[in-house]
Amino acid sequence: MADLTTDFVGIRSPNPFWLASAPPTDKEYNVRRAFEAGWGGVVWKTLGAEGPPVVNVNGPRYGAIYGADRRLLGLNNIELITDRPLETNLEEMARVKADYPDRALIASIMVPCEEAAWKAILPRVMETNADGIELNFGCPHGMSERGMGSAVGQVPEYIEMVTRWCKQYYDRAVIVKLTPNITDIRKPAAAAKNGGADAVSLINTINSITSVDLDLMSPMPTIDGKGSHGGYCGPAVKPIALSMVSEIARDPETHGLPISGIGGITTWRDAAEFMALGCGTVQVCTAAMTYGFRVVEEMKTGLSRWMDEKGYATLDDVVGRAVPNVTDWKHLNLNYVTKARIDQDLCIKCGRCYAACEDTSHQAIGMLPDRTFTVIDAECVACNLCIDVCPVENCIDMVQLAPGETDPRTGKVVEAEPADWTMHPNNPSAVAAE
Repeated sequence: MADLTTDFVGIRSPNPFWLASAPPTDKEYNVRRAFEAGWGGVVWKTLGAEGPPVVNVNGPRYGAIYGADRRLLGLNNIELITDRPLETNLEEMARVKADYPDRALIASIMVPCEEAAWKAILPRVMETNADGIELNFGCPHGMSERGMGSAVGQVPEYIEMVTRWCKQYYDRAVIVKLTPNITDIRKPAAAAKNGGADAVSLINTINSITSVDLDLMSPMPTIDGKGSHGGYCGPAVKPIALSMVSEIARDPETHGLPISGIGGITTWRDAAEFMALGCGTVQVCTAAMTYGFRVVEEMKTGLSRWMDEKGYATLDDVVGRAVPNVTDWKHLNLNYVTKARIDQDLCIKCGRCYAACEDTSHQAIGMLPDRTFTVIDAECVACNLCIDVCPVENCIDMVQLAPGETDPRTGKVVEAEPADWTMHPNNPSAVAAE
């Protein structure tokens, strides 16, 4: 089978599946169970500085968004960093690393944005023999209101400054965890690189309120009649995470910067997609909280089998493979023409494609008296909506028109090569020039 061994910025692990810094990695008991279940590494739940203890709420900490059959799509949490004593966490980390030397163990850290605070905690973390640290610049709730977490991650200058401190006082890998609660993810990533970061990890949770209790008139989860914004994670955030990962992977300023991918990774396929866009490892949280630690077995087996089928021997054959195909809209081939086709043998005559296209799209699907649905090529713009709403997999697909064929909708002959985009009327520069 394919080799899943991972070497990420010098941190070796038997596979690329790490548990993200979160409730599942808050103590020794959980981490040992995770390693026994087969996880390649863990990022220990975020440590804070010594001083006034962190106090978490004693009521509900999670809000949820559900899909069909009550499938968990998104999880909102208002939990803070670890509320356990720093010394306890450090002692447990040292024991776990000693017993599992082949697994990656990363210490997530969040302390005030002051050099003295970082200088004080880093030597103590170093004594645990952890493989590296992850700077938590992403948490959007609670700690951000105290000038930490995303309050730092939203200011590139702070990211670069703190990263430099950590590289000065810590001699192992420094990973910077980025917040998605920002307009352009490339700027904080570039700041981390300029500060000397060995890698970045993303995305942290998205600032959110998942729902409102209409009886209490309070955001959920509700604590004594009140609620607060929290961090949103789970399968629903995966598209946002993939986009931000790809932006860092293809930007000239950050190209080549190692990335640990986070955000809704639930299956081996999710992991493969993150890796294809440049991630050397992936971090998982919600899937483990939903299905338990054994979910990693399916991830490892599925990824390995897929790599075998594709002829990929190692993860290096996968990482970044899709990055060259991520481009700006203006570079897309406007001469690529497709039309929808309905497989009548698979069609269950539900009419969803017809309703969606007739009411909200291009009136490109006709319905015969016997409820047979056909595509009207002269109206079809290949928007893909019919495929997206169809409940039967592979019932509808898009078929490419060959060069030389006439597009029934436009009456134009399909060209073999892309037109010169610089002169295309859709190009803002060309329009401006006219």
